[in-house]
Parts: sequence; structure tokens; C-alpha cells
Amino acid sequence: MEIKKVAVVGGGTMGNGITHVFALNNFKVSLVEVNEDLFNKAIATITKNLDRQVKKEVIKNEDKQNALKNISKIIGVEKTPSDVDLVIEAIYENKEAKLAIFNKLNDIVKPDTIFASNTSSISITELSASTRPDKFIGMHFMNPVPMMKLVEIIRGYSTSDPTYQTIKSLAEKLNKVPVEVFDYPGFISNRVLMPMINEAVFALMEGVASAEDIDTVMKLGMNHPMGPLTLADFIGLDVCLAIMEVLYNGFNDTKYRPCPLLKKMVAAQKLGRKTGEGFFKYDK
Repeated sequence: MEIKKVAVVGGGTMGNGITHVFALNNFKVSLVEVNEDLFNKAIATITKNLDRQVKKEVIKNEDKQNALKNISKIIGVEKTPSDVDLVIEAIYENKEAKLAIFNKLNDIVKPDTIFASNTSSISITELSASTRPDKFIGMHFMNPVPMMKLVEIIRGYSTSDPTYQTIKSLAEKLNKVPVEVFDYPGFISNRVLMPMINEAVFALMEGVASAEDIDTVMKLGMNHPMGPLTLADFIGLDVCLAIMEVLYNGFNDTKYRPCPLLKKMVAAQKLGRKTGEGFFKYDK
């Protein structure tokens, strides 16, 4: 099956990045949002990021204009075009909300449309069970999507080989590097990354070192481009906590227990860059 028309549900941080990449690679993209304001915000972000690529001479101005022409506005999931070949869900990390979207779309789009979720930790098998398990897969892009090469391709229990091969080939057409991953909590990226971040939060809570010094150790000692606490602020502490809870509940193993300080900061709405304060303070 050849993918030509794509619907992206959700235009937030990940959704607008995914839309950007598909549109820039000449796919027709229906960007689905719940209202006009959120759609316009997503387009403004895409335009700004395309402008940045033009300025850096990564793309030409005509590439930017063509990309924007490839994006169609869809307000409401129920208005998703029935003839799309692929739906990528990119909303917030909540299983019930994701299930509601896929269950609604199952009766709207054509039977051979592939469903993909950009979830960073939720079981693909569980998300697929009530819709079309053989045509359901995970496409976990990395943030920022236009820059990061990796895409985790997650196979659910019933994902068919043709579905996997179609999505692997698609990722390569987007100039991404696909990695095959099987459906276990956190997949690979977050199963390794989030416990490291969580341990850094424990070290901070226990007074082992300051936030600045913890990050310095990992940057200069381990050659990480960004310290774990800065990275947590970039990702969003609420997202980090949600993923740790998926790991903790999925494996039933105390080594994945979310740090109490992380839980406290999320309760206080100190979520990182998006709220102006997390482990560090930011100018909104």
C-alpha cells in the first residue's frame, strides 16, 4: 500500500512537527484540531519553523510555500476525510482519550486506512484492540520532529508485516531512521531515558547535588548535549510523570517508582518550559 494522504490528529508540539515533516515531503496532510484557534496556533508554529529552515538555507522559500499548501484545515475528528491512507494520532498521553479518537475514526475512514499513534509509552496492543489490530502501529517521533532523525516503529501484538513494512518505508521517505520496537512499556527510548531522569530527580530531592551540578555531570562527564533535569523541563514534567507511571504499572517493579519530588512539582503545576518553571526558571 502506498501512503499519499495523511491525517494528523492534534496540532500541539508533536502534531505540528509531524505535519511539518509530511507536508515538506509533499504529502497531502489533513491537520485535525478541535477548534480554529488551536489550528491557527499550529500553523503559526509550522510557518515559524519553516522560516527558520529557509533562513538557514536548509530549504528554499518555494519549498516552504508548497509545504503550507499541502496542509488542509479540519475542525473536529468527525470531519476527517474518509479517503486518507494513514491517520497519526498525536494528542496528549491519555489512553482513554486516544481510544475515543480511534474508535470514532474506525467508522469514518476507509477499511484499509492504517492507524498510528505517536504515543511515547502507552501500549499499542491496548490501543488497537477495539479497532483494526492488524493495521495499527506506533510511530513515535522525537521532539523536535523536523530535526530529529529517529522514529520508533512499534509493533502491537497483532500488527501485520505489510503494515510494518509500509510504515517503515514511509519513515524512510521522510528522511527518518526507523527502528523496529516491540510493544513493551516505554518501548526503548523512554524505558531507558525516563528512569535516568527520574534518578536525577531523586538525587536532587536527596540533596546529593544541585540541579545545575547534576546536569553538568551528565553533560561534561557523559557527553550528553543536555542535562537530564533540563531535558525533563523541555519534555514537560507532567509527561515525564505520566511515562514513569506507565513503566511502574506496566512492569509492576519498584525500580520505576516515580520520584515524590517529581509528583509534587507536577501537582504544583511547575511543569518546565511550558509553564515558565520546572527544575529551572524560564522566560515564557
